[in-house]
Amino acid sequence: MANKLENVIIIGSGPAGLTSAIYASRANLEPLMIEGEEAGGQLMTTTDVENYPGYPEGIMGPEMMTLFRKQAERFGTRFITKNVTKVDFSQRPFKIWVGNEEYQAKSVIVSTGASAKYLGLDKEQTYLGRGVSACATCDGAFFRNQICSIIGGGDTAMEEALFLTRFASKVYVIHRRDDFRASKIMADRVKNHEKIEVLWNSELKDIKGEKNVESIVVYNNKTKEESEMKMDGVFIAIGHKPNTDLFKDQLDMDSVGYLITKAKSTYTNIEGVFAAGDVQDSVYRQAVSAAGSGCMAAIDCERWLEAQEHG
Repeated sequence: MANKLENVIIIGSGPAGLTSAIYASRANLEPLMIEGEEAGGQLMTTTDVENYPGYPEGIMGPEMMTLFRKQAERFGTRFITKNVTKVDFSQRPFKIWVGNEEYQAKSVIVSTGASAKYLGLDKEQTYLGRGVSACATCDGAFFRNQICSIIGGGDTAMEEALFLTRFASKVYVIHRRDDFRASKIMADRVKNHEKIEVLWNSELKDIKGEKNVESIVVYNNKTKEESEMKMDGVFIAIGHKPNTDLFKDQLDMDSVGYLITKAKSTYTNIEGVFAAGDVQDSVYRQAVSAAGSGCMAAIDCERWLEAQEHG
């Protein structure tokens, strides 16, 4: 049995989803947010956020998401803390399922975000926020005059390594092959940088430390030798996976799985379905840019609904 027809359902609850909820609820759209069981997005695993405007002393990621949520709630957003299990965007009203429970909506904002890919070592999660990070742009400034390593060999790894040289005293790029997949210009910058040393044919095997990261164990897959190195920060830069499996064969996405939005908008290929935040942004991936696109999605959605009413 379907519940009432919602004006807008927001799927996902990071900075993009919660900002769209604030705007949509202030526009009297009475949004329903299906926030997921792991609500709050990637910021829930981020300790200090120092680059979000308005927090001069910085703020803890989970605390910031709690404040975003309270603000959305204050204006009337309703929340379901469960995961969406299926969607049907083939006709309007759109149908969204949470288990056996079906919800219907005139419009949908998708803000399910992306997840950083990790190597799969137990210690990665143990030291997350205590020396291990998947975002140098977010956390690099905490490693002033320290020794850091970047794991990866693509353009993202090169960008992160170069960014870290502004803070770290030394940056090791650990790559399992003997050549980078990155573009030549980026690879050359890394190879020629005086603060960067590349460890070829090398794999991260272990991370050690009492409370924070203190050292790493690196395995050379050519010589089969292991060595322990002093290390303060470990940045995993092997890519992100957008959380878009739910929308396969319904919404247009690129080869990696990022949702494709029309230029200068949050419109997807389906009228009435909008996408905001890291689920459609493979470039910036910042809380502030996600929040900005959440605002855009709510405004696009409100105007689209208005046009439907008076069409």
